[in-house]
Amino acid sequence: MILEGTHHRSISPTPDGKGVRILDQRLLPWEVRWVELRSAEAAAVAIREMWTRGAPMIGATAAYGFAMALAMDPDDASLARSHDMLLATRPTAVNLRWALDQVRAAVAELPQGERAEAAFARADALCDEDAGLCRAIGEQGLALLWKLHAANPDRPLNILTHCNAGWLATVDYGTATAPIYLAHDAGIPVHVWVDETRPRNQGALLTAFELANHGVPHTVIADNAGGLLMMQGKVDAVIVGTDRVTANGDVCNKIGTYLKALAAADNGVPFYVALPYTTFDPATPTGADVPIEERAPEELTRLTGPAAGGIATVKVTDSPAANPAFDVTPARLVTGYITERGVLDRV
Repeated sequence: MILEGTHHRSISPTPDGKGVRILDQRLLPWEVRWVELRSAEAAAVAIREMWTRGAPMIGATAAYGFAMALAMDPDDASLARSHDMLLATRPTAVNLRWALDQVRAAVAELPQGERAEAAFARADALCDEDAGLCRAIGEQGLALLWKLHAANPDRPLNILTHCNAGWLATVDYGTATAPIYLAHDAGIPVHVWVDETRPRNQGALLTAFELANHGVPHTVIADNAGGLLMMQGKVDAVIVGTDRVTANGDVCNKIGTYLKALAAADNGVPFYVALPYTTFDPATPTGADVPIEERAPEELTRLTGPAAGGIATVKVTDSPAANPAFDVTPARLVTGYITERGVLDRV
């Protein structure tokens, strides 16, 4: 990722190798603050309270949290307790369980004295793999974007995206944004319509922040504007990320994704989902079987942003609120899945 002109990863070990550094995404884009996590409990708080988020980043943070737990207590009881504690932080993103199971498998048969080092090594390897997978997704998607641009070479290529599936949601590059970054770097005149993505505004706050740092032209829009833009011919493709793709190809992603897919289908706009193999969940048959996380209503009833004297939170309603964090887009609405292996018409 490019941040203030310098390349970084979204998560990296501390210099002493006993913890990790992440960006506190709750403060972006108003403040860039790196924080250190030095225990499994701190990693759990960071995931649950969305200091960090995005399916691959949740998995990476949990993997390091697991390693930190084993550094403090490597016995079998700690192994089981820490795994379950971290797993409970976010129920929808499949990468969380996948990463924890990867670390547990790497250490379960080892002597207790060797577990922590092996766990940190496995977490390091998972992060390296994720960065490579996202780069490969970008390369596969770049070929697709060249074809889309060739259809209308005399104007910018307009991509609509929802939520944040960029480098903040992964170790590097992102999923949905990886083809966009590579397209921009390759000279394709790409422009991104950025859904604000209520209620936490990950598009307006995070995706726009990323694109600005990379120099990609973009425009923030209200979540409900996408359908009109598609109807007006101002969207060449929709590209979104995902927290889980089930065995039949259903896509669980940030709430509001389903509505974009419906609008895209109605207007003949291709709808693509970008994901690494780690986000495919063959053990879950359909999207109806995915647990949908219900988050605190305060995320919906309050807004936070800069004000005189610092950052302030204001109330926008006193009414009761429901806050499902994800919805399910049926596979029939998906044009293709952009993966590290290619653009697939089915997973």
